[in-house]
Amino acid sequence: MNAKRQRPILALLALMFAAAATPALAVDPQEQLKDAALEKRAREISGGLRCLVCQNQSIDDSDAPLAKDLRIIVRQQLEKGQTNGEVLDYVVARYGNFVLLKPPFTFNTFLLWAAPVLLIGGGLLLAARLVRRKPVETVRAKPLTPEEQAELQALLDGERRS
Repeated sequence: MNAKRQRPILALLALMFAAAATPALAVDPQEQLKDAALEKRAREISGGLRCLVCQNQSIDDSDAPLAKDLRIIVRQQLEKGQTNGEVLDYVVARYGNFVLLKPPFTFNTFLLWAAPVLLIGGGLLLAARLVRRKPVETVRAKPLTPEEQAELQALLDGERRS
């Protein structure tokens, strides 16, 4: 196959992969609220909530059963007349800050983000310190005494004769 024929095929494949990579909303039509304004608010809230099963998706993008339960909870709270903040507070009180895709900056989250940087920085400092360390001086042997030199010479002379 020549290069001119390959380009349209490659472009089509790239387009297909790009289309497949876009997230599909997992919201079931039966979950949707009749009130369009409430549904819009529900989508805003659930777009910021993490699926506790998938962990890298919002509950809107996940079709896990727990994500569906969370979407239903959000919509039930909105139907009760709760504000967006109150709904988020309710979900966070039940599931913790991990349920938020963008958790608030706290000491725990600081440690989570800073630990790798601190470990790598500490390793680099340790490596630099080891590289800069003065080399260990070699211990020099004491010179042989005259008696030891004579004994060594006798041994060497004995080997040469045999």
